[in-house]
Amino acid sequence: MINFLHGKLVEAIPTQVIIDVHGIGYEALIPLSSFDKLPQPGNEVKLLTHLAIRDDAHVLYGFMTPQERDMFRLLINTVSGIGPKIALNVLSGMNISALRGAVANGDVKSLSQISGVGKKTAERIVVELKDKVGAAGAWEAASAARSLSASDQKINDAVLALMALGYKQPEAHESIRAAQAVLGEKATVEELVRAGLKKGV
Repeated sequence: MINFLHGKLVEAIPTQVIIDVHGIGYEALIPLSSFDKLPQPGNEVKLLTHLAIRDDAHVLYGFMTPQERDMFRLLINTVSGIGPKIALNVLSGMNISALRGAVANGDVKSLSQISGVGKKTAERIVVELKDKVGAAGAWEAASAARSLSASDQKINDAVLALMALGYKQPEAHESIRAAQAVLGEKATVEELVRAGLKKGV
């Protein structure tokens, strides 16, 4: 299994890259979300990878962030009828925060507007990923839609942390706001989460 490539970016187009790793040129297919984050050709790059083995070919897929690769794997391994090509289309058509929000909110209409994703596929994405994305996806998407101050970003991160621990979004938000009122705006995310856990007990 090839977990990542670290080398010189030789060539990059919106759908694929070629990376020179010690004189060997690796070609990887990428989503637009990763293409936007690439450095200029000639610079070093680290690309997280997923190797798909078929009868007729070994195809390498590349991602600039763990979240992109995780979502790609979730799509191809969890949603029936979605292969690597459609999974790349999904990641190219919607950023991770928006995608999680669409799943959490059951937004079939937005998902079905992605190339290669019809209404039935969009419905399967929502049904089969909803439990895995959860309420945290909706909260993250709502937060991403607005410009956050440094203080609000800390609150957002702390709320997401509590939700990952099983809190419902309103409870998590209330606990973190109460914690910040006591600790002040200079409190770190870790301090807010610890205090929020105590508040929620």
